[in-house]
Amino acid sequence: MRICFIHQNLPAQYRHLIAALLQRGDQVLAIGEHSAVQRWSLRHPNLGVLGYRIPDAASLSAVPPHLRMFNLQLARAEAVLQAVRQLCNRKLVPDVVVAHPGWGEAMFLRGALPDTPLLGYCEFYYRPAGADVGFDPEYPVDDRHWQRLQLRNMPHLLALHDMDAGWCPTRWQREQFPQEYQSQLQVLHEGIDTGLVRPDPQAHFTLGGHVLRHGEPVVTYVARNLEPYRGFHVFMRSLPLLQQLAPQALTVVVGGDEVSYGVRLPAGDSYRQRLMAELGDRVDWSRVIFTGRLPYGDFVKVLQLSAVHAYLSYPFVLSWSLLEAMAAGCCIVGSATPPVQEVIEDGVNGRLVDFFDHEGLARTLADALQHPEDMRALRQAARRTVCERYDLHGHCLPGGLALLDRLAHEPRRVGA
Repeated sequence: MRICFIHQNLPAQYRHLIAALLQRGDQVLAIGEHSAVQRWSLRHPNLGVLGYRIPDAASLSAVPPHLRMFNLQLARAEAVLQAVRQLCNRKLVPDVVVAHPGWGEAMFLRGALPDTPLLGYCEFYYRPAGADVGFDPEYPVDDRHWQRLQLRNMPHLLALHDMDAGWCPTRWQREQFPQEYQSQLQVLHEGIDTGLVRPDPQAHFTLGGHVLRHGEPVVTYVARNLEPYRGFHVFMRSLPLLQQLAPQALTVVVGGDEVSYGVRLPAGDSYRQRLMAELGDRVDWSRVIFTGRLPYGDFVKVLQLSAVHAYLSYPFVLSWSLLEAMAAGCCIVGSATPPVQEVIEDGVNGRLVDFFDHEGLARTLADALQHPEDMRALRQAARRTVCERYDLHGHCLPGGLALLDRLAHEPRRVGA
């Protein structure tokens, strides 16, 4: 087959699927922003990558603030349309197109490819209540915020009308989409390589002058960026009590200082700096290591030596890092929010606490440190959950390939 993948930040969630298609001999075309194309190092004779450019930030910002994201989505849609036309002019019409509607890139595809099946990677649909919007009273939203999110949903609605099928990583993420479209959305995670991410009793790693080893009282926290959407403020506020209850514990915090979601801060500022200033000398900072972002192999080592791992999240997209921590055999203490509860059952394969209860979080983390043998069954069950439901090679990748094959060979959905 000839499959075309579209995503502004290639290869994004398609990494494993693209590799599997190339391995079995399919032709893969990929369209993404020029900067992402330049960073992507994969080279293969059956892979054709086309980069598009969007106008500079200054021209895109010359609209009211609540229209800026929609303006950017339109710019991406126009750029992708031109890239697709280039492919068609070269007689490279895809058998299937896979696109992430959230960035706007799928808005104009149907007009250019009227007979090509379109598969949407449907990651998240914003709602005015019941999910991330308005969840955290510390960061309230106003009416203009909801106007911006309504516009962010518009490309999704256009894509849902046009596409032949879609997939969502988790059941809860599918449930956020309008009910009339949910029947065409399959739940299929991108997958975790459980052969690569696995427990290692011999794991050790040097960080901040400390040689950390499996079996030591190490508390871990991971997020792509340290921000409220992933409960960073709650985790940080748990540290004073945690250090009182477990004075020998060392805390390792992995993540960058940028903002992926939610309220952005002025240049040079970060939530980490703000929380450190707020907590001051109530925390022994010599017992806390901020690593920044780590290479993937080092990140896995941190998970493998973790004694207990905290994962907090707004009702939002579930992080790969939670499933990777479970695959590594971590003892998970998670937030009792719907995306986490889909994966973690309290007392069965992890522990759950109220998202905002930083003292409850501290006590639960300390209890896990103090009773490591009691946590053994939770660790084993956590890995078993990932192996049974989210394993890359045993479940997710075969499911993705089967979905593409079905779309390429069955009649197109009427009306799409």
